[in-house]
Amino acid sequence: MSNDRHVPVMLQRCLDMLAPALERPGAVVVDCTLGLGGHSEALLKRFPEVRLVALDRDKEALRLSGERLAPYGERATLVHAVYDELPEVLDRLGVPKVDGVLFDLGVSSMQLDEADRGFAYAQDAPLDMRMDQSTGIGAAEVLNTYPPGELVRILRAYGEEKQAKRIVSAIVRERDKEPFTTSARLVELIRGALPQAAKRTGGNPAKRTFQALRIEVNHELDSVERAIPAAVRALAVGGRVAVLSYQSLEDRIVKQVFAAGAATTAPPGLPVVPEKYQPRLKLLTRGAELPTEEEVAENRRAAPARLRGVERIREDVL
Repeated sequence: MSNDRHVPVMLQRCLDMLAPALERPGAVVVDCTLGLGGHSEALLKRFPEVRLVALDRDKEALRLSGERLAPYGERATLVHAVYDELPEVLDRLGVPKVDGVLFDLGVSSMQLDEADRGFAYAQDAPLDMRMDQSTGIGAAEVLNTYPPGELVRILRAYGEEKQAKRIVSAIVRERDKEPFTTSARLVELIRGALPQAAKRTGGNPAKRTFQALRIEVNHELDSVERAIPAAVRALAVGGRVAVLSYQSLEDRIVKQVFAAGAATTAPPGLPVVPEKYQPRLKLLTRGAELPTEEEVAENRRAAPARLRGVERIREDVL
């Protein structure tokens, strides 16, 4: 498998955003979502003094990235971990504070392109969707065993699927006849369950259901909710976090964490705001930044990307 087909999203913008923090001597940067190592390699190249810690829950991604980053030797430390385990990883490595953190929250190109992982609805594959195949339950087990009400909740909450009830009724009817094992059967069922009008908008009608299953199987939103505040806490003053997200649920979590850190917590009406109420963070983006039209033309996976960044401007006051 060649690395060149994986084009890191908004790469230049992420590097520029992190640059002021990573040009400091002895800087440490964490790539919380290593994937095929595109962003990590670019960070090591552009900042020749920086030390990189990179996390991924996918052992195959770690193996491939390890080959790619081997020329950088001791400067790169690769760790098998979910990104919300960041505090434990830094603790184990004896790194008290970091200067930069990058999250690329999309499913990696490798996972979408490897047919047998069952992430993609465009090809038939076993319904698995686990990013770390050594742990947890796959998508087929979710479909075959969850109560109908729970499936409806997942499709609505994680897929923002308006037709969740129709789809789940069809799933429950079909799974009683024969358990689900492959993605093609699920795609076909979703197409059959949706009214004509719903099929005409928003690309493949299975997209939202597959997103919902992937988030459930990998506990993605729970991980994001823990990981973003953990990354902010790990930052040295002057350190920066950049986050790429690809769907509104993740982007909303990032936005809320960053906005809370950038707001004053002082009671209204104080003539002077004491230090302990001052904002901890400075927003580096106005709203979320989007990829350019040129980038989307070159790399269709960049289309839904949203980039947000913050800089730590104060220590937490305990």
